[in-house]
Amino acid sequence: MAFYKMDTPGQSTLSLDSKTPDWDSSAPPSRDSWRPFNTAHQANSATVLTVLPESPRLTPQPSPRFPPGAPGGAPKGPPGGPPPDGGLTAWLQVLGGYFIFFNTWGLINAFGVFQTYYSGELLTNKSNSTISWIGTFTSFLLCASPISWGPIFDMGSPRLLVLFGSFCVVFGLMITSLCREYWQLMISQGVVVGLGGGCLFITATSILPSYFSKKRALVMGLSASGSSLGGIVYPILFHQIQPHVGFGWTVRVIGFIALATLAIPCAVIKPRAKPPGRRKIFDLSIVKEVPYSIFNLATFFGFVGQYIPFFFIIQFASEHGMSKPFYMLIFLNVGSIPGRILPSLLADKYFNPLHVLATCTGCATILAFCWIAITESTAGLIVWCFLYGFCSGAFVSLQGAAVASMTTNMATIGTRFGINMFCGALGILIGAPVGGAIFPYSWPGAQTFCGVTLGCSTVCIIATWFAFERSKSDGHSKLGG
Repeated sequence: MAFYKMDTPGQSTLSLDSKTPDWDSSAPPSRDSWRPFNTAHQANSATVLTVLPESPRLTPQPSPRFPPGAPGGAPKGPPGGPPPDGGLTAWLQVLGGYFIFFNTWGLINAFGVFQTYYSGELLTNKSNSTISWIGTFTSFLLCASPISWGPIFDMGSPRLLVLFGSFCVVFGLMITSLCREYWQLMISQGVVVGLGGGCLFITATSILPSYFSKKRALVMGLSASGSSLGGIVYPILFHQIQPHVGFGWTVRVIGFIALATLAIPCAVIKPRAKPPGRRKIFDLSIVKEVPYSIFNLATFFGFVGQYIPFFFIIQFASEHGMSKPFYMLIFLNVGSIPGRILPSLLADKYFNPLHVLATCTGCATILAFCWIAITESTAGLIVWCFLYGFCSGAFVSLQGAAVASMTTNMATIGTRFGINMFCGALGILIGAPVGGAIFPYSWPGAQTFCGVTLGCSTVCIIATWFAFERSKSDGHSKLGG
């Protein structure tokens, strides 16, 4: 007696109870003669047929010879499979992203010290609003240029972006060290550093979702915390050595630090896989998604108000007679370190990223209005800087996680981040210059402008959540769909 069980695609499962030999070479050839046994000519066989695997009501049993996920199948991770959520290569991407943020948003967070130096010594004939355009334009290009770099990332070329971006940031800083005129600073620090930062930023935010799923918000928060460290190291360095070696060599030292730290992402950034086939350079259907479009509006309003304190907190503390005004910028950045990590951890383990983002942005709104009441207390302003830094840090670090949480096709993640950051760039382009134009006449006016725009961002984030939930329930998420 012999028992056989064999699963083959598109065939029935056979159970045999036969007293004849397993192999009979005298049997006439047939279409089943390739099998190690032949049942077509067995008169005494008892044959039991199960339902075909193609039956929609039953799931076929996997063959032991070809188990699911066997080697040779599709590669893991987008675009070919799920993210690994760990491993040496994946965590090296987090390290590379950390130093990318250190030299992109870290320089933006440190611009307050440049703003103070330019207005007090180098560009005394220019207004604060005019000078702020240098940092604003750097921020604008850092956020706006990814709308062009995003499709390049999606085509599988992140390392090219990192190499080009690193060159531009370092070269722009070195040229800045030679500048003495406003237009020179605008080109070198505003345009060149901004374009390079955009190449780096889109890579840091887009590559991590391809390696992490369950820990996505946390690793993006860890990576984004590099900007807080940059916002601490670069201002302190500038403040300490500029009086001794001058502006030129101070900026060159910053450039050499950027060169050394950007060598790390140049070495470790690695795409998961090349996207299969050809894809659209720009998919217009993305901007028709209602939740995504509302979230882009939230990003715009948020970036209008968020960086006003980072640009002008030193001058605010100085004009109000508070001690050590320079260190208020440091406290802002110190607060943003846990602000980029702890809310991200909550977004991974307990809440949707949109919930955490709405809560933190709402708190930042309240703090912006509370800022109006702090006019004499140095200790009060230090506490305020720490709390505002915490909430504003969450706004930056959770942007990427929020976009990824609404994305079903990770092959388009670079393009989605690029569009979202372009909306943020428009906000940055407006925020600091408007704030700089208001505060010489009314600090409460600039603070109220900051609070109102952050409040609008909070409302839009809440609306994004309701639109996203509705799209999941009724299946319609696109305009006109």
